[in-house]
Amino acid sequence: MAIRVVRLGTDRRKGEGLRIGTVRRPPRGVPKSEFAPQNWYDIWLPDIAPSAELMKVGRAAETEKEWAAFTNRYRAELSAPEKSRLLDLLAALSRSADFSVGCYCETEARCHRSILGDLLAERGAEFA
Repeated sequence: MAIRVVRLGTDRRKGEGLRIGTVRRPPRGVPKSEFAPQNWYDIWLPDIAPSAELMKVGRAAETEKEWAAFTNRYRAELSAPEKSRLLDLLAALSRSADFSVGCYCETEARCHRSILGDLLAERGAEFA
């Protein structure tokens, strides 16, 4: 059993399991009934996406220093008790179920999903 970190909207891999969208907003112009069939996500969990204000900071980050600032702020947001408990839950579930978490960004290295993956690993999550 394990977590995969994926780009939403891409083809699903064998064994990926439930796809969780950790994004602030649903895909534009896509009917809700098509989210799963079009490989966006099966369930939406915006609670662990960066805040709208912080997303602007992340998208504007051009230098390593700016990206590091985004990373620190996102980690701070996820340290709030209710968000931290969600991360603990996902890490625990990874030991008994296959599922994936993801975002729309093309480049994982400059996407909050890379930080989310690190945070889950720090909590002992199992990865595929």
